Amino acid sequence: MLVSGLLAYFSRESQVLASFQHTFRALRSRNYRLFISGQVVSLAGTWIQQVAISWLVYRLTHSVWLLGVVAFLNQAPGILIAPMAGLMADRYDRRRLLMGTQSLAMIQALILAILTLSGWIQPWHIMLLAAFTGVITGLDIPIRQSLVLDLLDKPEDLSNAISLNSSVFNGSRLIGPALAGLLISRVGEGVCFLLNAVSFCAVIAALGAIHIRREKPSEAPLGYWQSLKEGIDYVYQHPPMKAILGLVALTSLVGLPYSVLIPVYAKDILLGNVQTLGWLMGAVGAGAFTGAMYLASHKAVEELLKLLPFAVLGFGLMLLLFSGVSSLWLALGCLYLLGLGMMLLFASSNILLQTLADPKKRGRVMSLYTLAYIGMYPIGSLCVGWMGTHWGVPRTLQLGGLLTLIGAACYFWAYPHIVRAHQRLKEA
Repeated sequence: MLVSGLLAYFSRESQVLASFQHTFRALRSRNYRLFISGQVVSLAGTWIQQVAISWLVYRLTHSVWLLGVVAFLNQAPGILIAPMAGLMADRYDRRRLLMGTQSLAMIQALILAILTLSGWIQPWHIMLLAAFTGVITGLDIPIRQSLVLDLLDKPEDLSNAISLNSSVFNGSRLIGPALAGLLISRVGEGVCFLLNAVSFCAVIAALGAIHIRREKPSEAPLGYWQSLKEGIDYVYQHPPMKAILGLVALTSLVGLPYSVLIPVYAKDILLGNVQTLGWLMGAVGAGAFTGAMYLASHKAVEELLKLLPFAVLGFGLMLLLFSGVSSLWLALGCLYLLGLGMMLLFASSNILLQTLADPKKRGRVMSLYTLAYIGMYPIGSLCVGWMGTHWGVPRTLQLGGLLTLIGAACYFWAYPHIVRAHQRLKEA
């Protein structure tokens, strides 16, 4: 009996170890380990800065509209930049390109820190630097997303690597806002910006230590516009990709801009302070981290296609519920589940697009994903800023939740056609 008990114990231990190794299998690749370690430090600084900027804008102006404007400027330039970045990612050394974007982001954070610590900061400074961030983001996302596969020793680890990226991003979202709330209340926003500038050293150093076998840049007989059109035509001929990008674009336009209103919600509805804002954003991060770890266990493409509408459905429902609560604990619960749905949508979409895309067109496909993601968000942020001012925060959130639910219903209706198209592509 003792022997059987010991065997059962060691069997369970081996199963736990095997499950752990499976969940973190992308870390077997040295280059990916270096990349993710740099991200852990840098992304914590990024989230600290994001909370500090929102609080600084609202503290200086008490304007919901300007919160929307800053959010718009933070992303809008990416609409123009992302297609070019996708083409660059398909033609040039992605690692060096990413080192460049991270260096620019460090400079932006340093300028923001100097202006704030010196007491010279004005709303127009923030808006100008937000537009600079938008340019960097438009360049960075397609390059970063298309680089992941290059870092892996085994291409089949791609979905796991993307999920782990999301885990780190949202683990930072969990820690960063809470730290930001503490830092802002103790030392002010300027120190938060300075810490973010320093944090970029980690990811730049990690990228410098990565060694990727250089391949000749892909031949580019087509010009810029022809190459861009080739990428758009490629996506248009793949119904699953079209459906995924459509769902991402709709959610980014009408659902995701809820985050613009979080500082107002924390201060005016919950009657809280900057630490309340940190808790609210941390709850979103906790839910998103849970979703990313769930995806890291690896789901088949067919399962992810089926998961997408449920993720959007959960996101929309939680947004509706959140709009009507005035209790901090209920708000935290709603935002946790909202973050879970958000992560399942965006990480699954990322995995699906990179899995389905031709490697030679992956940069351009991810630039279209960037357009759907960050291209729609700034437009929605402007609308949310205006509606929040004239209609109030609860009604604005309710409308976003309802429109998101309509998007989920449309995907449910089209799902059989999407699956049939995916099967035809697999067989082709």
